[in-house]
Amino acid sequence: MDELFTPVSTRNLRKKIDEQPLLVEARPAATATEVLKPSKVQSADDALAILKSQPDYDSLINVLRFLTEKVVSDFSIHVPSPKSAAIIHALVSEITTNYWTVLREGSSANEPTSSSASVDATRLVKCLRSVAGINAVVGHIKALIQESKLTKGDVKRPDIHLHLGIFLDLLSALLDGNDSIRGIWESSTTDLADATSKKVQSQSFISLITGGRVISVSAEASGIIGREETPSSAQWLADGREYTKWIGQNTASWAKIQPEGIELQACFDAFQRSLSLGYSETLVTTVIDQLLLSQNASPTLFAKVCLHQPQASKKVVYILLEYLSQKFLNRLELDDTKPNDNISAVAGIVNAVAQNDPGRKTHLLNWCCSPSGAGLGDGIGIRRAVIAVLANDKETITSVFEKSLNQFGDQLYIKHTAILQQEAHAQVLLLSAGYVAKLSPIKLTMLLRSGAYLTTISNRIASTNNRARLLGMCVGEALSAIQDNHTKKLDFHTEETATEEGQWLKGLTKVSDAIGPVEPLLSKFSQPPPSKPLSRKAAKPQPKKKQKHKPVVSEPAPKAIIEEIDSSDNSDDDLPTAAKSSDDEDSDDDPTLVQRNKPKPPVYIRDLITFLRDSESYDKQKLGVQTAPVLIRRKANYGTEVSSHAEEIARLLVGIQDKFEIENFEDLRLQSMIALVVAQPKTMAPWFARTFFEGDYSLSQRTSVLVTLGLSARELAGLETSRYKSSSSFPSKQLPEKIHQLYLEPNNPTTEPSSNLKALPPNALDSITHSLTSSFLGPLAAEAADINTGPDALKLQTFSARYKSKSRNKPRIRAIPNTTAAILGTYFFSPLTAHFQFALRSSKPVVLNHSMLALYLQTLSIIVNAAGPSTLSLPQMTSELWDLLLRVRVHVLGDMGALKGWLVAMSVLLEVNEDNMRRICEEQGKEVVETREWVSNVFERTRGDDGGEENDVKMLAAGVLIKLGEAIEKYQALLMGDLIGFN
Repeated sequence: MDELFTPVSTRNLRKKIDEQPLLVEARPAATATEVLKPSKVQSADDALAILKSQPDYDSLINVLRFLTEKVVSDFSIHVPSPKSAAIIHALVSEITTNYWTVLREGSSANEPTSSSASVDATRLVKCLRSVAGINAVVGHIKALIQESKLTKGDVKRPDIHLHLGIFLDLLSALLDGNDSIRGIWESSTTDLADATSKKVQSQSFISLITGGRVISVSAEASGIIGREETPSSAQWLADGREYTKWIGQNTASWAKIQPEGIELQACFDAFQRSLSLGYSETLVTTVIDQLLLSQNASPTLFAKVCLHQPQASKKVVYILLEYLSQKFLNRLELDDTKPNDNISAVAGIVNAVAQNDPGRKTHLLNWCCSPSGAGLGDGIGIRRAVIAVLANDKETITSVFEKSLNQFGDQLYIKHTAILQQEAHAQVLLLSAGYVAKLSPIKLTMLLRSGAYLTTISNRIASTNNRARLLGMCVGEALSAIQDNHTKKLDFHTEETATEEGQWLKGLTKVSDAIGPVEPLLSKFSQPPPSKPLSRKAAKPQPKKKQKHKPVVSEPAPKAIIEEIDSSDNSDDDLPTAAKSSDDEDSDDDPTLVQRNKPKPPVYIRDLITFLRDSESYDKQKLGVQTAPVLIRRKANYGTEVSSHAEEIARLLVGIQDKFEIENFEDLRLQSMIALVVAQPKTMAPWFARTFFEGDYSLSQRTSVLVTLGLSARELAGLETSRYKSSSSFPSKQLPEKIHQLYLEPNNPTTEPSSNLKALPPNALDSITHSLTSSFLGPLAAEAADINTGPDALKLQTFSARYKSKSRNKPRIRAIPNTTAAILGTYFFSPLTAHFQFALRSSKPVVLNHSMLALYLQTLSIIVNAAGPSTLSLPQMTSELWDLLLRVRVHVLGDMGALKGWLVAMSVLLEVNEDNMRRICEEQGKEVVETREWVSNVFERTRGDDGGEENDVKMLAAGVLIKLGEAIEKYQALLMGDLIGFN
């Protein structure tokens, strides 16, 4: 057996020098803090060794003091080097996890505590306030996110959530403040040796801040730990709008110190690159408020920072004009042509920004003459201001007039451009003509005697659109009045041009606005102190103080009267005893949890705004949402409460969230918006239309906007009556029944909730659309049944007669006043169609989402149906909607919902124009034939045997084909010319 255990190798071991016993007492290893006392940190190597050895609090504070105070050390942690990178890594990975919460709560014994954060925490923040520090924090958050994704679904890692919250709070502390961007840039570049290193470091920092990495990582981390668990000081990091506002405030503060050289380059680089974050309007308006509308306004600084790059200056100028219009000019009543101080002040701002720069003047000229420019949806005030600025240069204002005249007479422009856009360009044309007549009358005479002018007027008069033709006649008469004398002046002798609107349009050639000072706007623009976005610092909770209620004694209390009653009389035994009333909210066992100071329902609009803004109070949110519909309707014609705060209330209602899961929240919110539109249709209907296309809202919020426009249009037309209409009773009695029971009668626990407060379906327009399609398809189905059952001579009663006798009588057309019909066409329909054409020019229009497109087309059809067949603007609405439907037919293919919305809109058009088919075939013959061919292809490709939405599409397509076929057969003589040229 010995040969089996042959050794492979042999090794001789050294004998121990000092023999030690087998069992010895273990001693802790000597730490770096024992070797290097905290007071003896003299180099970066000492600091790094202490940070890696799990230091205690005092040792850490000495290291932080060494790294932040130049008096103690000449070493700079902000200069890129291997040593500084190692120290930053140790601070982020080791120190922050263990000490950040302790540093935020208190400071060392030798340092006093600060009011907002401890001095010790400030030292750590100062160490990491650099490009390398922020990169390290963001990278660590990203690593934690990846680690949380790798864990299994059933395994929870609470430590990851805690660490994510800590690092989000740290990142917020690093970036917080209106001067933080400049401070980080300065600390990252000051100690660098050469200009090249400074430039590279500056570009890295700007890319980090404006590249979207901070927002994306913060939003992802916030989504993992939940918004409720995210520190309140860090919630703004995950909000793109608030983050962009922070960049705007920092950029404005940086610009106010008038930087030069590489610092100026970094300042406007931060602004220019932030435009690509997706919230360019928020960024530009924030800088406008700080640099143009503050008391120390500086248009030069604004132009130097925001208009330095020619590619982005156009976008900034357009946002500036839109913001000034919405802020100061849209609410003005400009029914006359007299000068206005606000218009002159806005012209002064625009002129100061333009600074006679050729590129900026070109942007203003293009804004006036571009097919999608001239302030679509805004009032004439901004157009008057811009034209007043361009009138300083004779050549520029002449170019505006010449381009506007050529565009105004273009046939394709007349036929396909939204009428709201044409009205804006007509105003620009007339305003510029007045200035050209004063500055260069010879040039005006040459232009008015040219063939372009004659072609413009001829094309306008030949248009089949009544509104387009009216604009052409008004422009022709106004321009002729400038050039020709009274005997040769052009006059069409029509009632339309003699109306108040026609006279106002023709009077625009007499407008002469001066460029005035900006002070009138600054006095009206109450600039609040710069507020930090979305609770950037965590507020310390303060204990609630008990309120001592002292009774107000107005009269001396009467003395109690004591009356002796014979207790032997038991005659009251038969009387029923009243049960003790109890409040549901007082039924809690813990008396400290009972809320006895419940807020009262708001009775003023300003109180309603306060309630809706308070997103942390359940009672105020609930009362605000529940009382808003009745309060807005009751205050609609009472002073200027609603009109002065309409946009503010609308913005709150559109963006409010159901944070507390309030019963019937969506119904009450929708009814509040409807009440707002019904109260102020001329201002709020265009606002909601613009908000649908331009606002930063979700699909559900955009859906509510369209539903609001559709239902409010029907209510204005008298087709529906809201249950929230106010009465003449006392205000408290006008609240909905449920609110009255809950808050005004708390001692009656037996009352049932009102059955009227039923939540609306997800799409409240579906039932209306169903009724419209039923009225369209019902007669067609009855006629089809008659054809299939044999000749009428053999029938006692035809199916169509039986259908008419059994079905409800067709409602009589309500006599709608012309003012109401004009409101629906001008303020509901036209803004929706005009903004749609503008939205199609963007890269990814939200309206082309299939569900949004279907609801958008249904809303337009409901508005046309509400306007009725007797409205004067029906031909114009029919032409615009028909052209729009032909334009979007490519986008509805492939989705049954969008295709159904398209066919619903077409069926409503045909039904409303049932008595006007001859005019349609005469004026829109090509569109009629083209529509029939396309719907025929849809009908052939649709199976329609599922009994669901596909079957509805096939039925609607069949109905549209029948109606169009009847019209073509009846008026084929009128269509003959179009049919010959149609392929």
